[in-house]
Amino acid sequence: MESIISYRYSHYFFMRTNGYCLCAYYFVKIKFDCLYVFDTDVTFSLRKSIKNLMQVEEVVSILIADDHPLVIEGVKSLLAASNRFKIVLEANNGQQAIDLLTNQNHPIDILLLDVNMPLLSGIEVCMKAKHLKPDIKVLLLSMYHNIAVVREALKAEADGFILKNTGKEELIKALDKVANGGTYFSQDILPILTQLVKKDAMVANNGVVLSDREREILSLIVQEYTSEVIGEKLYISKKTVEKHRANILEKTGCKSTIGLVKFALENGYAVL
Repeated sequence: MESIISYRYSHYFFMRTNGYCLCAYYFVKIKFDCLYVFDTDVTFSLRKSIKNLMQVEEVVSILIADDHPLVIEGVKSLLAASNRFKIVLEANNGQQAIDLLTNQNHPIDILLLDVNMPLLSGIEVCMKAKHLKPDIKVLLLSMYHNIAVVREALKAEADGFILKNTGKEELIKALDKVANGGTYFSQDILPILTQLVKKDAMVANNGVVLSDREREILSLIVQEYTSEVIGEKLYISKKTVEKHRANILEKTGCKSTIGLVKFALENGYAVL
């Protein structure tokens, strides 16, 4: 007769049968590598923890603003198959975007903004949104990538800047980076960004002294790695990375990740 061993973990109920774990809550199957039974206690040994196995990817809510309905429909089409990124609100001009952001009940994680819009530009919306909701992420969209536009985007502390000819893969990559607390600039933007920070560069280091570990972490931040990935690369915990990040922010006087990127490039701590 087929034996069944039951085990309760947190709010989820698992049953082990024929080498598979049936989760009654999510109705999924997860194959076990091995199972140990000691008297009345049951211990599961997995290559991945139960937490990771049962982790459900959180939905990232997006407000998109563009005065061209065709662009909005195009972006919605690119994201239609995504389980993570969902466009929940749409605006046709900058003022409408701000109104939706301040008056709606649905929490917004990312603003996807056209740079050139009526009433308020995407950059103006970015500045207002960052003031209203400091934790919100902003990804700018544009047909153009001249130095003046990029400069204004940096001043507004936008978390990313991509071109409207971006494909599905790059769009999702950009959203993923921004949602995870990083930054993303299209490859076409990077040469302009480098030119800009060289032109605006101040006296090297501005008297700021960073430790070797802080320099390592700052360099990886510029490369758009998340705290979790930085921890894996440097063999330290995510918590330790976050502590170093906080120290770097305090030392440099920066307020955000994009501020750190600007500081690093301006002061020779990283090269794009």
